[in-house]
Amino acid sequence: MIYNDIRRNSREVRIGNIAIGGKNKIAIQSMTNTDTENVAATIEQIRRLYSAGCDIVRITVPTVEAANTVLAIKESGIDIPIVADIHFDYKIALRCAEYGVDKIRINPGNIGDDDRVKAVADACKARNIAIRIGVNSGSLEKHILAKYGAPTPEALCESALYHASLLEKFDFNDIVVSIKASGVPEMIKANRLLAEKCNYPLHLGVTEAGGEKLGIVKSSMGIGALLNDGIGDTFRVSLTADPVSEVEAARNILNALGVEGQCGLQTVSCPTCGRTKIDLISLSRQFERAVEENGLSDLPVKVALMGCVVNGPGEAREADIGIAGGKGEAVLFTHGQIIGKIREEDIISTLIRWLCEYRDNR
Repeated sequence: MIYNDIRRNSREVRIGNIAIGGKNKIAIQSMTNTDTENVAATIEQIRRLYSAGCDIVRITVPTVEAANTVLAIKESGIDIPIVADIHFDYKIALRCAEYGVDKIRINPGNIGDDDRVKAVADACKARNIAIRIGVNSGSLEKHILAKYGAPTPEALCESALYHASLLEKFDFNDIVVSIKASGVPEMIKANRLLAEKCNYPLHLGVTEAGGEKLGIVKSSMGIGALLNDGIGDTFRVSLTADPVSEVEAARNILNALGVEGQCGLQTVSCPTCGRTKIDLISLSRQFERAVEENGLSDLPVKVALMGCVVNGPGEAREADIGIAGGKGEAVLFTHGQIIGKIREEDIISTLIRWLCEYRDNR
């Protein structure tokens, strides 16, 4: 797999029961949008995210009272690392550390003097809790903004390294760094710069990317470009949508890149043309629904849905199973070799039956 061959050599950092960095799998993240003090709603949403394939969940902890939810989550038995998102108040960070959170997202430069930074660093070090530094274009320090005149990629990179240095001063190195921007080119350049200047694992994301339609496109471009460079150890697709949609989009990004061990079922289908004599657009939608309904999306299989034999077995010869349409029928093929003919109305059931047999015989 090409990705692992070019992957940046970052240090390993543990987040609860998983590790990121090094050659560990790329962790998918999302964030709850419930009122954190509503324990039941927050736990229910975390369970949904976990079921969708989320590896790490972040919750906002704006008050000391909200930190009680961290304890409730841990006592609920949910087996997923929890990140406490904290701004400014170091006492909340200390409380979350006491309650067993797995990672704290806080910028050391925003919580006060060295005594406060040291208190948070010491508390996290004692409990093996990682700290994520999060920098974006709206959070730059005045001296850095004055130096560069704008939130340039260079400014974002310098800000991230500045915050890391505040923790390093107290011999704390279990750090994850995140540089996010709403502009895709800026986000890509800033992370490339950062990847050259430190070996901390990097959390990727395009912040304020928008709703599902545009947000997925922007996130796929920014996150995908960096992952394809071998840069990135964990990421979040930030959408103005149900957080579960973020997880689904993240899995699709990994799938599209063919990241070894993390890509599931891939569909290859042609865009249709005048040669197409079957309703391939409808068949494609039916197939996607059937895959989800039968719980087959995690299978490491490539399926081809081709409109005609011109684009069928030849162009899709890498497919494990596929069809190429004719008039009211289709040829069934595997790795470019035709193995039979089926009626158009039997296409979906035939493919799903093949996938189920593959799953059961693994």
